[in-house]
Amino acid sequence: MGLLRFNDFSPARFLAGGFAVMIIAGTLLLLLPSATVTGENTFLNALFTAASAVCVTGLVVVNTGTFYSVFGQCIIMLLILGGALGFMTSATLIFILLGKKITLKDRLIIKEALNTENIQGLVRLVISIARMFFIVIFGGSIMLGLRFVPRMGWGKGIFFSFFHSISAFSNAGFDLFGNYQSLAGYADDYLVSGTILVLFIIGGLGFTVILEIVQKKKFILYSLHTKIVLIFTLFLLLAGTLLVYLLEYNNPSTIGGIGTGSQLFRAFFIAAAPRSGGFNIVPPGKLTVASLLLLMILMFIGASPASTGGGVKTTTFALLAAGSRAMIMGSEELVLWEKRIPVTLVLKALTIVFSSVCLIFLMVFVMTIIEDKPFLNLVFEVFSAFGTVGLTTGITPDLSSTGKVIIIFTMYVGRIGPLTMLYALTRRLKPAGVRYPEEKILIG
Repeated sequence: MGLLRFNDFSPARFLAGGFAVMIIAGTLLLLLPSATVTGENTFLNALFTAASAVCVTGLVVVNTGTFYSVFGQCIIMLLILGGALGFMTSATLIFILLGKKITLKDRLIIKEALNTENIQGLVRLVISIARMFFIVIFGGSIMLGLRFVPRMGWGKGIFFSFFHSISAFSNAGFDLFGNYQSLAGYADDYLVSGTILVLFIIGGLGFTVILEIVQKKKFILYSLHTKIVLIFTLFLLLAGTLLVYLLEYNNPSTIGGIGTGSQLFRAFFIAAAPRSGGFNIVPPGKLTVASLLLLMILMFIGASPASTGGGVKTTTFALLAAGSRAMIMGSEELVLWEKRIPVTLVLKALTIVFSSVCLIFLMVFVMTIIEDKPFLNLVFEVFSAFGTVGLTTGITPDLSSTGKVIIIFTMYVGRIGPLTMLYALTRRLKPAGVRYPEEKILIG
């Protein structure tokens, strides 16, 4: 018997439902008296925390390090793991361990979850992803342990190391440092902040990209997808760092008045975190308005497909940029590295961006009605939730109950993807087999 129990569920509905089940289960666990220090928790706080963990976002309404007990923090850590690997990947690993058969329909759902084109070798791919996931997390834990263990002792130091390594590689942004300060206390500690920086950048590349880099080693042998991800990611990191440096150079609350090396490192961290990392070494509320707008653009683009990050994804944005260039140059086909891109992919990218913009606009519109907060702060909060980033200007704990529900929904859609959500809510029609006559309309 396979993973699926409901034959009438489409892959999109199964994935959407799977993440919802994980969130509900996490909520119930966080409501247990042993999950909090005081033994008390509200349903909305537990739901928000569980949704943020499963959706690997990092927005919080209570202080994770002081409100939740070690047991509660372990639950959050497991929810982050499950959310990062994805419901279907996690379920597949459990069934493999139990010796259950993975059916064809299961493989189709795994294909949808991992955003791959073929169903061949999917089980091996899932195993490779899990192996790589835990190797990277273990390596990150060792690096962080070099700092945390001497300061905190073996027990707490090892737990802190694993928690933050998992949170960083999963692009979750959860931390246990307290006071909603994230890594502000480690801004100049390159061992801690540098390790976390590397972890969430690697996690944002995508599992398939990381595996291909390990296996093929030479750039010329990489697939077109991997080439686009690496080049566009590098461009976003370098361009973002330069812009943040220029915009914050004279801001004493962020990077102004410190050494050039520290300025460049902080600018690089600030530019990398919105790609779904969620950690910060400078409170976003202290950034200039221009920097906040830049971060929102980076949050919207997000990480890469089949990664632990959110957003519309780097390849989606790169495809639209390349398509626009092809149209301006008068080309009738989109060609990259001597490979022709199907028109259907361009249409899919356009649909993802359009639906994402509509969702963000709707959520911002509702938030401005129900919340008495500065407009820019509300917009930033929605972008952060959609991109599953976790950066905030500090308004998350003060949101109304309705506002928190709006953010929960936005995180959920941002994690499963707006296109998957649309597929889950609609019944996909079979092709009619009829082609209608073509007629052009005026645009632009």
